[in-house]
Amino acid sequence: MQKRDAWGKYIWIAIVVAALCVGLKMPAAAKEETVQTADGDRQVLAAYEEYRERLNKIMHRSEIAGSGFSVIEDQIFPLETECYGEILLVPAMEEQYRRLALFFTKEDGTVVYRTDQLHANSRNVGMLEQPVVEIGAVSFQDLNRDGLMDIVLIVTCRNRTGVYAGREYKVGDVLFQGEKGFYRDYRISDKINRFGMNKSAESIIAYVRDGRSAEFLYTASTKAELLRSGFVITKEQDYFRQFEKLGYLEVMPGSYTIAEFSVFMIYLVDEQGNIVWSFQPMGDYDNLYALKGITCRDIDGDGMKDLLVFARYSYEGSVDEVVIESDYQIYYQRTSGFETDTEVKKKVHCTEEDTVAELVDRARAYWGWSPE
Repeated sequence: MQKRDAWGKYIWIAIVVAALCVGLKMPAAAKEETVQTADGDRQVLAAYEEYRERLNKIMHRSEIAGSGFSVIEDQIFPLETECYGEILLVPAMEEQYRRLALFFTKEDGTVVYRTDQLHANSRNVGMLEQPVVEIGAVSFQDLNRDGLMDIVLIVTCRNRTGVYAGREYKVGDVLFQGEKGFYRDYRISDKINRFGMNKSAESIIAYVRDGRSAEFLYTASTKAELLRSGFVITKEQDYFRQFEKLGYLEVMPGSYTIAEFSVFMIYLVDEQGNIVWSFQPMGDYDNLYALKGITCRDIDGDGMKDLLVFARYSYEGSVDEVVIESDYQIYYQRTSGFETDTEVKKKVHCTEEDTVAELVDRARAYWGWSPE
């Protein structure tokens, strides 16, 4: 046993020496990049510690503004709690990093609890700056049926860079009331946002309190599973088509309603009832208003059928009004499945008067061809 331990010791020393040698032989550029990365990490950590110190030093509502935060005056609400009694929810935006913080204060302004552990504050992973724009909705409900009021929060965000730069989207969250304040279940927040149940406070409540989830729309593997869970097929647009790479498939559009919001999906199902492919054409819209049509035609001229979906969707405007817009999406058939269009929509815009056939012709013209 001692001999084996000695050999282990020698092997460990050899590994350490080899690692040091590799480090000594590291190219100068790589060493410099490593140093720069380390310096950047230290700077971010220092900035975060400074931000946390400012946040945690706020002991009174009157100190919020002087600590780099702006109180969101029109979103202050009273709340009855088990541990603090009657308090006020005072949300505030950190001005430099656009992070949302929630302060809970007594009537005299004393801060009894604070948190910035919110899903909206983790959109830019590893960064202090976040894309928070404003609070979209606040609701108080007993979600876990323990007799205590919990908080439903919807935050509007907008990225500065990336694929979704400039586009506003919603981030939902739930804060459960506990014995010493409020807490989040990150798993619930993740599902709310990953499966599109963040459209309204009502849809979050329907999921968390009532157990109505849209998760099955993205995880189901068969048609039977969809129907069993409440998916409703749009019969007039349901048909079979021969796809060159995927075979003879049912094009099956439909929706699932949760808290009066219709989630629109399209599935390609084989003759055995297995889901081969799925599409979610409505993107960041809140609700399907009307399906104008679906067609399976070759659009980009490669000889394979593509999918074009044209529909009207609704979403909540900036002044609590419902806005209805027409929009379309194209999915190109490829060898291994389908690819979402990112080119045609930049140039070919739709109107209320357009038809599916007209959009197909204009999309084909973009690719420089016509079947006639």
